[in-house]
Amino acid sequence: MSKQYYAVKLNPSRPDFAMTMTDEERAVMNAHIAFWQPHLATGVMVVYGPVMDPAGPYGLGVVCVDSEAQLQELLAADPASTINKYEYHAMMAVVGNVQPAGV
Repeated sequence: MSKQYYAVKLNPSRPDFAMTMTDEERAVMNAHIAFWQPHLATGVMVVYGPVMDPAGPYGLGVVCVDSEAQLQELLAADPASTINKYEYHAMMAVVGNVQPAGV
């Protein structure tokens, strides 16, 4: 089975979320970072981080998984999904120096 790549966007609960996080929200976002670190090390998460869009910052990642179901499980397990909303889209092609997870 070939790997599938997805562009994943983490939409904040409010436009100024990145600048006005409460201590509790900051703790959730720190847990979010910790959650993805092992997946970054294995290549499941290719790259991720905040995008400082002038219209409102959001999170962006590229994920390499076996299936959409695997992606959905990961997103559901991410602590950030308790306070923010994910959307994702399959990537038609991946160009660059990427090594699929597990290779």
